[in-house]
Amino acid sequence: MKTETPLDVAYAAMLSTPESDTARLPYFERLADSELFLLLEREADADKISPELFETEEGRFVLAFDREERLVDFTGHAAPYVALSGRIIAHMVVEQGIGLGVNLGVEGGENLLDSEALGWLLQTLDHKPEEVEDVPQELNPPKGLPDVLLGALDRKLPSAVGLATSAHLAAVTYKSGRRGHLLAFLDAKLGAEEALANAVSEALTFSGIEAGELDVVFVGRDDELTAPLLRVALSFDLPQPERAEAVEIAAPGSDPSKPPILR
Repeated sequence: MKTETPLDVAYAAMLSTPESDTARLPYFERLADSELFLLLEREADADKISPELFETEEGRFVLAFDREERLVDFTGHAAPYVALSGRIIAHMVVEQGIGLGVNLGVEGGENLLDSEALGWLLQTLDHKPEEVEDVPQELNPPKGLPDVLLGALDRKLPSAVGLATSAHLAAVTYKSGRRGHLLAFLDAKLGAEEALANAVSEALTFSGIEAGELDVVFVGRDDELTAPLLRVALSFDLPQPERAEAVEIAAPGSDPSKPPILR
């Protein structure tokens, strides 16, 4: 029996309505966030890796799979690989004009993305939130938000493992008179603010809503805003990391600021 992965589900939805951005964008979001197993020519050496390159009529491609067993099924034997997010793989190969083959050999799930498609993905991911100053005056339950945005938040927020305790969505009226919605992160870890704001920005971008806005704020348990916020907000619990019992050496490319070097 075939086991569908989240990437399979997103890909099937995209294929069912190929002209719809509403279905296309979540697939690329899922691809960027997924841990993929990149097929290598040989074992990784420290921060240097040598992906297996495949020449086709459409160009050169590296291959990645969202399950280890899918990689083994494709190669027919144990093969070296490295686990990286889709966005890191895209960053590695796009400037060299190399594309990405995803889940080749998986019926209904295989996809070839050329370097142009990967470039579009990285350009979309590069959209950064703007910083504004305003003071919330009134908070109410969220109202009128499209289901596609709530779905995008449901997909994105679990990736913020350990960066905050929870997130809370509410309608807001500011002292300036501006109205909208805000997403407040409770007890965010020191230095995690930018990553959390970027995650929300990506969720908004990949929801496909044009000219959409969602303000992001960070609150502590004892802040003046927190109690009234918790009374009216739609809350999202964020996953917390399991307590590590041993120190492990990070795999090549696990730090987005230090991607592995291609040989």
